[in-house]
Amino acid sequence: MDIKTNVQKLGRSMLVPVSAMPLAGILLRLSAEDLFDIPILSAAGNAVFTNLDILFAIGVVFGFAKAKDKGMAALTAVLAILTLQQGLEIIDPDIDMGIFGGIVSGSMASWTYNRFKEQRLPQALSFFAGERFPLMVVLLVQVLVAVLFGFIWPPIQSGLDIFAQTWVQMGALGVGLFMFLNRLLIPLGLHHVINSYIYFDLDEYTNEAGEVFQGEIPRFLNGDPTAGYFLAGFFVIMMFGVPGICLAIYRTAYKANKERVKGIMGGGAFTSFLTNITEPVEFTFMFTAPILYVIHSIFAGLAGMVTYTLGIRFGFSFGASLIDFTLGYNIAENGLLVIPVGIAFFFLYYFTFSFVIRKMQLKTLGREDEKTFTEERTEEEKELGLETNNYTFLAKKMLESLGGKGNIEDAYNCVTRLRVTVNEADKVDLERIRQTGVSGVVKVSDTHYQIVIGPEVTSVMGEFNKLLDDE
Repeated sequence: MDIKTNVQKLGRSMLVPVSAMPLAGILLRLSAEDLFDIPILSAAGNAVFTNLDILFAIGVVFGFAKAKDKGMAALTAVLAILTLQQGLEIIDPDIDMGIFGGIVSGSMASWTYNRFKEQRLPQALSFFAGERFPLMVVLLVQVLVAVLFGFIWPPIQSGLDIFAQTWVQMGALGVGLFMFLNRLLIPLGLHHVINSYIYFDLDEYTNEAGEVFQGEIPRFLNGDPTAGYFLAGFFVIMMFGVPGICLAIYRTAYKANKERVKGIMGGGAFTSFLTNITEPVEFTFMFTAPILYVIHSIFAGLAGMVTYTLGIRFGFSFGASLIDFTLGYNIAENGLLVIPVGIAFFFLYYFTFSFVIRKMQLKTLGREDEKTFTEERTEEEKELGLETNNYTFLAKKMLESLGGKGNIEDAYNCVTRLRVTVNEADKVDLERIRQTGVSGVVKVSDTHYQIVIGPEVTSVMGEFNKLLDDE
């Protein structure tokens, strides 16, 4: 497995702890003194944010453990991170590996599980064989890992602290660089890696109760008056910039296609505004008109610089959407300025995209050349689009186009994408996949593909898994 594929899987792993955060963040806000002041809800929310290393360890195992039922692998990860925590506490109580400790523990647990899950033992010890054997091995492995990191982590920790301080001291430039990279790395699926450091490890805050929180998101939600500068610009992009893109693509579409584009772009704009999910829109031009995506990334960086310069400090639990804007407004700083800045960026996006699309004759949605269909494409398939609720049919056609279940090495989904690794690339028919009506297909490597579906991907993945499990 190549490095890019491993990093892709690591990015997938980041989604596991992230999926636990929206409700945790909402509970923290509802329990705050300025709202309902219910401490037990605060405890529930902080149960997530104070144990991110454990959640990341489990997430890495879900990404790398080779098993359909990953329950025992997840238990291996929990033992791994707990052993590391206790070992480091004995060696040096000042060591704090944060989510990196979770990633290391999850990696070691995955290796241990994959290596020893089928281990055979003498009959008298057979109870400890098979999937139980990694539980014992990982305890010994993690003792050695704890000793190793007990010596090498202090200088690494000092280096990371200097790096974080440098990034923060860069001010507007640092925030702009982060947001630029956040957008630019999405095509490769690597944005989760850089996000995780900023969101969950950047800087440290201790509240009045003595609890320590790391990262922009936990610190903002728990009242750190210095957190939120790296996050505020996302509200400008998600709530205003992406809708501006949608309007530009709709207005520049050919007249005959406007009604179709209106539905897709209207839904995309609403989804971005309400839920922070932007990829269904971004993938409509990411590869067909890459110059637009570069402009989008630059504007995202510019938004971060503007919000920082204006002193806007605003955070979120899951994403920069209307929901988080409403919940976080009371603890934000200069939060109301998001609206005029957002309106300005809406028009900046709209006029820039409209001009570039027309000037360069870009083939954005509604301006593409007429499709030519293969002989295998049926009339029913021609009508299949993102709006369909026939997920079984869609999953079946995609599986056929990927070479059948015998050609599938691994398959999983993130928020908007079905990610598939195949055994033989020559069995994959990319054109037939595109003809099912999905938003796009990304060929990450010869055997790794990402099929952009949108928020319905979870339903499609469910049907896809049923087909894979059929005997």
